Amino acid sequence: MKKKRILAMAMALAAVMMITACGDADTPAETPGETPAETPGEEPSGEDGDNVLKVQFNVEVASMDPQIATDGTSFEVIAAVTEGLYSVDADGSAIPAMVDTVEKSEDGLTYTFKLKDANWSNGTPVTADDFVFAWRRLVDPEVASEYAFIMGVAGVKNADAISSGEVAVEELGVTAEDEKTLVVELDFPVPYFESLMSFPSFLPMNEEFFTSVGDNYGTSPETLLANGPFKVTAYEPAATTISLEKNADYWDADAVALDGIQYQVIKDSQQTMLSYQNGDLDIATLSGEQVEQFMNDPEFVNVVAGYLWYVSPNQLVAGLENVNIRTGMALAFDKDAIANNILKDGSIPANFPVPTMLATGPDGKDFRETAGTYLETDKAKAVEYFEAGLAELGVTELTYTMLVEDTEASINVAQFLQSEWQTTLPGLTVELQTMPKKNRVERMQAGDYELVLTRWGPDYADPMTYLDMWTTGSSNNYGSWSNAEYDAIIEDAKKGDLALDLEARWEALKDAEKIVMDEAVIMPVYQKGDAVMVRSGVEGVEFHSVGINRVFKNATKN
Repeated sequence: MKKKRILAMAMALAAVMMITACGDADTPAETPGETPAETPGEEPSGEDGDNVLKVQFNVEVASMDPQIATDGTSFEVIAAVTEGLYSVDADGSAIPAMVDTVEKSEDGLTYTFKLKDANWSNGTPVTADDFVFAWRRLVDPEVASEYAFIMGVAGVKNADAISSGEVAVEELGVTAEDEKTLVVELDFPVPYFESLMSFPSFLPMNEEFFTSVGDNYGTSPETLLANGPFKVTAYEPAATTISLEKNADYWDADAVALDGIQYQVIKDSQQTMLSYQNGDLDIATLSGEQVEQFMNDPEFVNVVAGYLWYVSPNQLVAGLENVNIRTGMALAFDKDAIANNILKDGSIPANFPVPTMLATGPDGKDFRETAGTYLETDKAKAVEYFEAGLAELGVTELTYTMLVEDTEASINVAQFLQSEWQTTLPGLTVELQTMPKKNRVERMQAGDYELVLTRWGPDYADPMTYLDMWTTGSSNNYGSWSNAEYDAIIEDAKKGDLALDLEARWEALKDAEKIVMDEAVIMPVYQKGDAVMVRSGVEGVEFHSVGINRVFKNATKN
């Protein structure tokens, strides 16, 4: 089992160099005190020889719509039942999925994909039109997908102009030449284009089926189609149990050993471990004191994760537009204590907005090796900045409410932040409001918050997957910060002269990161680590730090 731990960590480290998928997410659960229900027709778990993998989440699936979903939990389930042009292997490298063959033009601006013969779970063939419909839907302003920007990241022709309402969706650079031939045109070459095609937002959608179920799409097994390794057999929004079974119609069904997957939402860590020890879970995530308790267990696996947890201040809220107030708050809490005393799961203090082990530059070094560190805990300076901000605002005290999702780890971290702020910064009161993750994300998207403890996971292995969030008008710029110099750097690095000069681009991204931190656009807290229990006999689970967190296609359960 020691060998398995090392292998899992190696896979995670390799994955950070590649592109897969992402947004805002973690892992599994059910409500405290409740026992996960058995799915009708399934044999009980544990020693009875069933071949259904029992997997824990600690937050609910927010959406089963690939063009609407924004979080890693949803992406994980969506990617288990839907397959795009590419998927990823155990090392995180892009491998053909729906693609049979591909031709690339010499200038890197045109890709011609021939699709495999494959069917949806209702027997309908997967066609090039399914990709055209899905991709147009992703950038359609009327759909208002939070991930519309990713089409522009991929360089697809006219993507950004369509998202901003300047050009009709029919002008997107994707065409069905025939039923099995998909042609994609780019505005500029994107070296990681094929790898990005494994990201869930680019997954296909059958237009006829989508139209037939209308607004109910993705709310039940009957309103979902699958063309991937598994298909959904039990699901409803906010459900604490989601059941998948092997998709017998999947083109590569012979490679899928599991009969199915049962996801269980269990938010309480003690209940999680009780379920694991009782044999009701095969994969479970630990937190806090549990890590020390089980770290020497042969089934314990420590996985490096790419998620950055941070506090986002809404700069449209009085007081939070002041850079001194934000900086004072960012310096006022002990990040080491959060990582080492509260989480204890391999998380590290974050003195940066771009995580470590995300991407390697043209110099062959990790971005963090040659970039700076910022907003390191300094309580004395925190007081100086905060008092300066109060003076500039002409007030002696400030009160804010911070949104927190209702998972144990998030609540524990938020309570510590609250204590640190109120102890270190006289005059500051922070109240906490807990809610399910889906509601937290909805409040953020609506701009209906003051402070929020949130996270971002990398969609692809480049600093831009973080830095692009804080451009003016970005759908992920929840705090409504704007800086013309910053916008210019990011635009040049994406599409301008910098895009063609890799060394200069890398240095410019470091400059952009410094601007974000100098203005305390966010308050970084920690980079996530995952302490996971994987039951003996379960092999082939792929952990990824970039994109989709876990892939179960090649998993086996003995």
